[in-house]
Amino acid sequence: MNIHSAIKKGQLILRKKKIKTADLDCQILMSRAINKEKKYLILNFEDKISKKNLDYFNDLINQRSKGKPVAYLLKKKDFWNNEFIVNENVLIPRPDTEILVEQVLELTKNKNELNLLDIGTGSGCILLSILEEKKNFYGTGIDICKKSLDICMVNGHKLGLNKRLKLFKSNIDNFHNGKYDLIISNPPYIKSYNLKCLDKDIIGYEPKHALDGGVEGLSEIRKVINRSSQLIKKKGLLILEIGFDQKNKVKEILQNKGFYIKKIVKDYANHDRCIVSIKT
Repeated sequence: MNIHSAIKKGQLILRKKKIKTADLDCQILMSRAINKEKKYLILNFEDKISKKNLDYFNDLINQRSKGKPVAYLLKKKDFWNNEFIVNENVLIPRPDTEILVEQVLELTKNKNELNLLDIGTGSGCILLSILEEKKNFYGTGIDICKKSLDICMVNGHKLGLNKRLKLFKSNIDNFHNGKYDLIISNPPYIKSYNLKCLDKDIIGYEPKHALDGGVEGLSEIRKVINRSSQLIKKKGLLILEIGFDQKNKVKEILQNKGFYIKKIVKDYANHDRCIVSIKT
């Protein structure tokens, strides 16, 4: 069987499972199976595929047909300017979350030697992207999952950033280390009863603790804000990712804890996605 025929067969399998990105997914998975870049497929689609590589490709298609995300199949995901290692212990980085990185870089372009705290660091994609851009910044990441921190450490080592990185296994309520110039967080903010409405790719594979924001979707956001009010320096920045319908409630929680709302930033779909606030 040649590359083209194998891809076509895979596409049919994924389409039957109503996977919207069937065509692209098959190309990406074939690239992995034969260990070639995607453009190689276009130029060599009539090349024969070895049995070993075909078996590997078919296995990837089978897993994808059951809903397993491509990022977990590849064990990597692009975010900002780098490729991050991911697995089922960490949330898959999303393009909309890059907005947090953009805001940090914009608001600290004239700053040096700031101490950052990332609450719920996961793969470390947000914190490590910032540290790579800002060579004099120092970062601390906390997460309740030791396996997530292990992934973050591997990504930090890969980028040569571990000398400026500290990681702690802790929930935010029990974290008392240091004072920070800047705190960032992409906390769980999906309402518990809405979890069942998520695509099976998400709810079936991504860590539930990184998604479930409680009954109102605000439980973890409230904890982050409460503790951040104690951990942040005066005039320090708190930058949060939020759900599209949470702006007003989160603003109220922030203001009650002594934060001034600097701005609300929309995502690429024009939904409210990020709140930037300053400790007064």
